[in-house]
Amino acid sequence: MHLPVLAQKSNGNAHPNIIIIYADDLGYADVSCYGGKSISTPNIDQLASRGLLFTNAHATASTCTPSRFSILTGKYAWRKEGTGIARGNAHLLIDTNRVTVASMLQQAGYYTGAVGKWHLGLGPLEGPDWNGIIAPGPNEIGFNHYFLMPATPDRVPCVYVEDHHVVNLDPTDPITVDYDHPVGNWPTGKDHPELLKMKSSHGHDNTIINGIGRIGWMTGGKAALWTDSTIAEVMLGKAISFIEDHKDHPFFLYFASHDIHVPRVPGRQFVGKSGMGARGDEILELDWEVGEIVKTLKNLQLLDNTIIVFSSDNGPVLDDGYVDGAVEGALHPKPITLKGKTLANRPAHLPAGPYRGGKYSIFDGGTKVPFIVSWPGTIKPGKSNALISQADLLSSFASLTGVQLKADDGPDSFDMINVLLGKTEKGRKNLVEQGNPLALVEGNWKYIEPHKGPKVNKNVNIELGNDLNPQLYDLNKDPGEKNNVASQYPDKVKQMANELEKIKADGRSRE
Repeated sequence: MHLPVLAQKSNGNAHPNIIIIYADDLGYADVSCYGGKSISTPNIDQLASRGLLFTNAHATASTCTPSRFSILTGKYAWRKEGTGIARGNAHLLIDTNRVTVASMLQQAGYYTGAVGKWHLGLGPLEGPDWNGIIAPGPNEIGFNHYFLMPATPDRVPCVYVEDHHVVNLDPTDPITVDYDHPVGNWPTGKDHPELLKMKSSHGHDNTIINGIGRIGWMTGGKAALWTDSTIAEVMLGKAISFIEDHKDHPFFLYFASHDIHVPRVPGRQFVGKSGMGARGDEILELDWEVGEIVKTLKNLQLLDNTIIVFSSDNGPVLDDGYVDGAVEGALHPKPITLKGKTLANRPAHLPAGPYRGGKYSIFDGGTKVPFIVSWPGTIKPGKSNALISQADLLSSFASLTGVQLKADDGPDSFDMINVLLGKTEKGRKNLVEQGNPLALVEGNWKYIEPHKGPKVNKNVNIELGNDLNPQLYDLNKDPGEKNNVASQYPDKVKQMANELEKIKADGRSRE
């Protein structure tokens, strides 16, 4: 695509650089500026102190693939079939004719890049050709350049992909991946648990890569396999290189960290530093990544001309398939020394803070996430309680850069640019959350539609929110969603149920 020539300008112009730093499985209170009592995240805290910290911002879903679909497309993922948690060999889930944040910003003259965890599928309907040209992919939906892991750290193939090709692939050692049947003769966690350096608590017992059992089967591509302990270092290096290479032209970077998703194998410099096990150590690693991005912008004198959005794809989970000390580390954090002071008797860490549920859940612990927007000199530091969704970034950045969206673009994305810039706290009228059931948040009320299914995901010990009866919560009085008042307010239940059905039927919610 032809890019208009736009040079970097002074602070306050309509084409600032834009960086989305998207964490993985990071809970509302997993960072100290959101109330985390047993963890210190100074770089994220500093980002918040220079910008707006949102207290009522939501991912669109409580799992990764649908949230990632929505943040890029401005469309609720439940509107498109097949956008549940994607396999590692899934085809590209975003239609190539759909406008994304990246393609819209390309139209505005930005050079666009994606670095990190993808988990939105690659290739045609039959799936990617790992040994050839992997297309369509991010290049075909608006990204000029990308370097990513195809799915998640716990799913095969455990390789990096860059602009249509597996990185460092030896053509004499082709990759085979399958999610239905074993392939090759590489050992599995199920058959050879003695080979595991990280035991599985549930699932994750297929092909062993780097001593860790994964989801799915893989063989081949030995030279291309990543090293788990250096994923953050590699991805951060690629993100910094992208910024440095495009410092003289407006750029958009979607930096999707793999931290703090399982398997949690932090870099050597973070091992044991949190006193909370590998999960806590990876929170520190994530905080370091944020700090290094900011440091790079400062060194290049770009910080005042860059919008940084920091958020997470969904709420937290402790035990998500591996025995890594996360549960014990949260319940009983070990003493640590911080700034020369020993912190003993640390309180238990509550990753979702005051909210019920977590990853996989329809309760607010599943979708209410950290959301920080920084643009020094333009956004006045503070807090905002405006209701906002990650799906709003498409329309908001289109408004900022002067791109006119068509009627079908970003059907669930609202122009919240004045909210993001701190000019108003008048947020959305309502938003939809996705777990197994759907929920509608409107003002102080939250309605959860009736849904059949288990009450608790026993593997991860998280309440899912499934109930055959409607649920209604007054979030002002009951932010923890403990008291279902549906029977007391039948008219409110009916009104919100009708509104949710209308949003479903209309195929859009953007006005």
